[in-house]
Amino acid sequence: MYGAFQQHLQHELDAIQEAGLYKHERQLTTPQGAHVGINQGREVLNLCANNYLGLAQHPEVNAAARAGLDKWGYGLASVRFICGTQSLHKQLEEKLSAFLGTEDTILYPSCFDANGGLFETLLGAEDAVISDELNHASIIDGVRLSKAKRYRYRNRDMADLEAQLKAADRDGARFKLITSDGVFSMDGYIAPLDEICDLAERYGALVHFDDCHATGFVGDGGRGTHEFRGCMDRVDITTGTLGKALGGASGGYTSGKRKIVELLRQRSRPYLFSNTVAPPVVAGALKALQLAGESEALRERLRENTALFRSGLESLGFELLPGEHPIVPVMLHDATVAARFAEEMLKEGVYVIAFSFPVVPKGRARIRTQMSAALTRDDLEFALAAFGRVKERLGL
Repeated sequence: MYGAFQQHLQHELDAIQEAGLYKHERQLTTPQGAHVGINQGREVLNLCANNYLGLAQHPEVNAAARAGLDKWGYGLASVRFICGTQSLHKQLEEKLSAFLGTEDTILYPSCFDANGGLFETLLGAEDAVISDELNHASIIDGVRLSKAKRYRYRNRDMADLEAQLKAADRDGARFKLITSDGVFSMDGYIAPLDEICDLAERYGALVHFDDCHATGFVGDGGRGTHEFRGCMDRVDITTGTLGKALGGASGGYTSGKRKIVELLRQRSRPYLFSNTVAPPVVAGALKALQLAGESEALRERLRENTALFRSGLESLGFELLPGEHPIVPVMLHDATVAARFAEEMLKEGVYVIAFSFPVVPKGRARIRTQMSAALTRDDLEFALAAFGRVKERLGL
């Protein structure tokens, strides 16, 4: 049986290769950081990690994780409700709630799991989910798992969102939930969450946003998109990750209204049937969260790096998507060109990745660069010089 299926798989893989869409994984030979070793035996500048605050190898975070390992152990070999909840986990949930300005928080193995276990738990066939068309795959998959009727609105288009809310009302929806990324990870666009809340209040809808690419550094206090848009007290649910700005390890969470979180603890399948987040990760995340809350200097350095890099790329004639987020997409449009550009950049000592369909729409291939507080001015000038050389070499 596998013989025929193997031929089918090879055909699919060949088609991906021929379209220039095959994703190669580069092996790192060092810890994560502004500079990383790769398996060609050399060090390169890293511009494609989600290490926004530079905390992935921060000495205080590493020390906290080691102390967590010594005190709390390597793993719990259990799910939370059986024998997998330590006071350490409750402490992190409480600290996250205080930081985010919410009533309660529940930890998950990842934010993908948090989104995957959200919608089917809260909504039934009588209800409606209204989702931004560019939402993360985890939201899309989570919505698919629910029985709720699905509506989709154009990216950040409030007129279309209102039209979908009206359609849900016409269809007799019992409850309506609007879901959006806080920051759209391929573009760096920040959702108009305040306007979403306006419409939600007008049409009696709940609001959920995924803030993986904002928690810790977006907003004056780094609390995320809801702080940046001035609507912290108007949202109902947020999901997020410990795997980006908050230490970069693993783990995710859902935070929001207390009764929502209580029901998730009772019925959310990824929470009930997945092992507890490992104690060393929780201990490290607690320290990362503390540093994010206290370290205005890290956020300011991140903002300065983003502005400098954007300005430098624009002066070199690159097409950038507009914005102020540390995601800085360099638009090349053609998937093959983007893949070749990334390979040429590696030769220059700069690690970037080409993004193409199906991660982004066809004809919208790009190099997605990401700024970090760990990058120095010398790092950015080195990267800009490399971008200029490759641009000239490829005749772009």
